[in-house]
Amino acid sequence: MLASTAVSLGTAPRLMRRRGDLGAAAGRRSWARPEAFLALVVALVYVNQVLFSVYVLRVHGGDASFIARYLPEGWFALADGPAMRGVAERFPMPESLEPSVLRVQAFLELPLVLLAYVTVLRWLDRGLYRRLARSWLVWAASFSYTFVFCAVEWDLHNPYTVDDIVIRACSAVVTPPLLWWLAGQEEDETTAPSAVRMLLFAVSVWALGHLVLTVYDTALLYNLGHLGGRLPGAVIAMCVLVGARWATSRLRPGGEAGVALSSVAGGLRWAFVVFFVPALAVRYGPNVGAPLVAAVAALAVCLVAAVCALRDALAGAGTRRIALWAVQAVAALAAGGAAGSAAVLLVTDAYYEAGLLRGAGVCLAAMVAVCALTDRWCDTPVAVGAGGGKGVRPM
Repeated sequence: MLASTAVSLGTAPRLMRRRGDLGAAAGRRSWARPEAFLALVVALVYVNQVLFSVYVLRVHGGDASFIARYLPEGWFALADGPAMRGVAERFPMPESLEPSVLRVQAFLELPLVLLAYVTVLRWLDRGLYRRLARSWLVWAASFSYTFVFCAVEWDLHNPYTVDDIVIRACSAVVTPPLLWWLAGQEEDETTAPSAVRMLLFAVSVWALGHLVLTVYDTALLYNLGHLGGRLPGAVIAMCVLVGARWATSRLRPGGEAGVALSSVAGGLRWAFVVFFVPALAVRYGPNVGAPLVAAVAALAVCLVAAVCALRDALAGAGTRRIALWAVQAVAALAAGGAAGSAAVLLVTDAYYEAGLLRGAGVCLAAMVAVCALTDRWCDTPVAVGAGGGKGVRPM
């Protein structure tokens, strides 16, 4: 965990400084986006869930205890209704579906996680997404995530553990070239961090996160039987996501951004780059008995992202403007913290990640709103160019 964090902290500044040195995206394919391939991976995961259900129903009489006894509680809630039993009864050679037990998911889990990560980064900054996905950090992230997955596999040792580790190693070799190729279809451009764009980004991240958590519960934990209860929320999240991305596509390029809003957008850019490699290690740190190390790594990432973003946003600002920014920051943090806490506490979630996601999205939206409104009083805005400059005349 500490090694992956150190690698990321050491290489992020160089990546953030690189601009326009990857060549033009020749022969672009409009369908070659991480969102499309993420949807494909999710579809494959659910196809495997159906095949797994057929295998258990036909070969094990609907009893998943042959594998469930090796794993924690909360797994293997099968879809055992008339429709699924009808499919199972008509499926030829169900014994051939034995690889659907853990092994297929072992290959698909890494591309699912990495594609979701770079999808969100692409929504924030297409140029930064391209530079990150076409750097060696994508290999570092692939191996870091795979190491974590394999450690968890070994901790949950079962008859398929060795197979799963080998399969995950193969996925770690195959996935980075896919991300590299997808990023090559993108133009190296940075979009201005306008308030509307940032608010739509917050909504999009929440919606995608909700869908990913639905996939986690109903598919990655083999709980296809939970899908019926999760489906209404997933449909709402999908509609919100499609609407937010459509609205974003209708926004005109360029825009206006003040110092405070630029610092928020810059902080997100830095955080996504610095957090890329150690993300999964930090996420699973508490699960493998290293909560303190995970907290230290997460704190280091946040501090570096904040310091670098402020250095960029406040460069050239006068003393009075920096003092005004400090007041804006306090107001934005207070509003964001209050709104985010309320969003977490007012709803009870089956997974704590759902509450954190909702709280983070609401917190970001509140901070963006406060920064954008107060920037109007503190700055004389000017158009923000593709280089991602501050876009204001400091006072």
